[in-house]
Amino acid sequence: MLAKLTWYGHATLGLELEGYHLLIDPFFSHNPAASNIADQVQADYILVTHGHGDHIGDTVAIAQRTDALVISNAEICSWLGKQGVRTHAQHLGGGHQHPFGYLKLTFAMHGSGLPDGSYGGNPSGFLIRLSDGRHIYLAGDTGLFGDMRLIGEEGIALAVLPIGDNYTMGPADALRAVRLLQPEHVIPIHFNTWGLIGADPDAWARQVEAQTPTHAHVLLPGESFTVGQSS
Repeated sequence: MLAKLTWYGHATLGLELEGYHLLIDPFFSHNPAASNIADQVQADYILVTHGHGDHIGDTVAIAQRTDALVISNAEICSWLGKQGVRTHAQHLGGGHQHPFGYLKLTFAMHGSGLPDGSYGGNPSGFLIRLSDGRHIYLAGDTGLFGDMRLIGEEGIALAVLPIGDNYTMGPADALRAVRLLQPEHVIPIHFNTWGLIGADPDAWARQVEAQTPTHAHVLLPGESFTVGQSS
């Protein structure tokens, strides 16, 4: 089993898994790295970590075009459902067996107001179990929290972590998160979209590899990384 993850810039990700196309936090229209492809991306499922505009982004337009099922918390799913979008609601700590794999919503230390001011419920990350029992952990927008150690106990093949600071973990706390999670591989996101979240991902990756057993991979927007079978 292979899982191919593509970074589109900011916190927008594509994940090809078990023959399905997943989009995570599809922010394209105002994303300097990927502003012109919202009408081109494929999606069977859309995963939304929280309600902020740079994460819920183009969810409605893409879901209406592709008939993708949106997975998020109950409040966001209710908001999307009123706009004619198909949804599957979950909540923190709850998991469900989807056709692409078992998906659990994890805690994230952040906010979740929706673009129109509606209440967006609790922010989350996503923990996706692969067929070999390992997991992909998409942290979402979050600060560092100690229970990342518990998430790491699940066995993490790949962690995707924000490093841009100000709104989320910065590089130092993201390095501490790697130590707690102990993933095989890590990819940094949510940096350099705007000056306020500027960071040096290459310097951070060098720290990760010098101070932990984890392999760090810095992607350019549009580049991909493939998670293979465990040995």
